[in-house]
Amino acid sequence: MTVELASRDPQQAPPAPRADSPRLLDNVAWHALAGPQAQFASGTLEARRYSRGFSTIVGFADLERPAFAALRPFCEPGDQFHCVGWSGAPPPGWRIEFESAICRMIWDADVPAADPAFTPVRLGTQHVAQMLALVELTRPGPFGPRTIELGDYVGCFEGERLVAMAGERMCAGTFREISGVCTHPAYQGRGLARRLIQTLIRREMERGEMPFLHVLRSNVNAVGMYERMGFRHYRDAIVRVVSCGG
Repeated sequence: MTVELASRDPQQAPPAPRADSPRLLDNVAWHALAGPQAQFASGTLEARRYSRGFSTIVGFADLERPAFAALRPFCEPGDQFHCVGWSGAPPPGWRIEFESAICRMIWDADVPAADPAFTPVRLGTQHVAQMLALVELTRPGPFGPRTIELGDYVGCFEGERLVAMAGERMCAGTFREISGVCTHPAYQGRGLARRLIQTLIRREMERGEMPFLHVLRSNVNAVGMYERMGFRHYRDAIVRVVSCGG
């Protein structure tokens, strides 16, 4: 599941696959953190993390030999991070807190038709508290108060309450991740998430980007919804939550 790495000077970042190659997705966190989202990252040429306040995601230049030692100076004891694609034993001072399988899916259909009756709200910094509350309730994945800076976020409101949202997180080459998809339990079954995702897909395809997303393999309902929408399975991967010791 690793990208192809040419022989290189250890002081130089590894070359990335072509901008339109799905192989970017095999190590997309690294290609995002060392590429177009480097301004939001902390780390070295071997290991990077999103800076504090963003999603707790780490990336390694080489997933077969992840450089946890290089990441360590940018962590505090007790920090937890999401790491995708690494399956080896944790090095001393690190612990695996959670492990599961995720499905990477790529959009494989035409541009979704616009629904003039559906007018989502573009979410901004003034909505962060409500977004964090919805994330805490629904647990869609790693999300921090600054994650909204990584892309567009749209939502649906019932009065003053944010009841559904979706947005953009990682990007690498021409690929743009749809993430943070969640709906308040009292408002599920109304198609809100689907229409929010379609809104983002239209925007991304108009920009010449290819939408993709991650979903837990065990979440068969979500996988089925995404397949019916037009996403196709690309590859499964291991996702782990790892913690940094003292």
